[in-house]
Amino acid sequence: MRGRHILAGSAIALIITTAAAAQQRGGAPAAPPMTLTVSGFADGGQIPVRFSQAAPGVAPGEGTSPAMTWSNVPAGTQSFVLNMRDMDVARNKTTDDQAHWVVWNIPASTTSYPEGVPKGLQRPDGSFQISATGPMYRGPGAPATGPQHHYMFEIYALDTKLDVQPTADAFETRANVMKAMQGHVLGKAVYGGLFKRPQ
Repeated sequence: MRGRHILAGSAIALIITTAAAAQQRGGAPAAPPMTLTVSGFADGGQIPVRFSQAAPGVAPGEGTSPAMTWSNVPAGTQSFVLNMRDMDVARNKTTDDQAHWVVWNIPASTTSYPEGVPKGLQRPDGSFQISATGPMYRGPGAPATGPQHHYMFEIYALDTKLDVQPTADAFETRANVMKAMQGHVLGKAVYGGLFKRPQ
């Protein structure tokens, strides 16, 4: 009888030890998901005119970019890609949507952008930017006569820097960036807004 108690006690101890080891291996809380916040409007809300092509004094196809921050960056991140697009546009009868802002090779140490990022193909931090307008942010510009368009800001954390040079065509460049990203995305966050020009 005593032998059976010893065996039972040993079995319980083994179960407890095994459970504790399993908890140590997989019991750590999961890392929080990456998040993106764009200043000036709520996620899914109305994008203010000041960030659009309809703002007073803005040249056609240009605009003032909003401030944004991203957090909970995955471990091992080497660079970021920012992609802003108009999801309601079907360009040239294809699945391409409008390229409003593509920025790649943003340094891993960068977790925010101020309002009004200046024009320029290559930025001082070594990143590149392009849009359908040129080397700059292209503000929302959906016509007043149609429905509101859905604009999406996407930030990707990559485990590498991209060996992609800009071309004269923003859509070709964006396709090259997206292709080069495959197999290197550690995390992603999105933030959306609605806009059409005032009547």
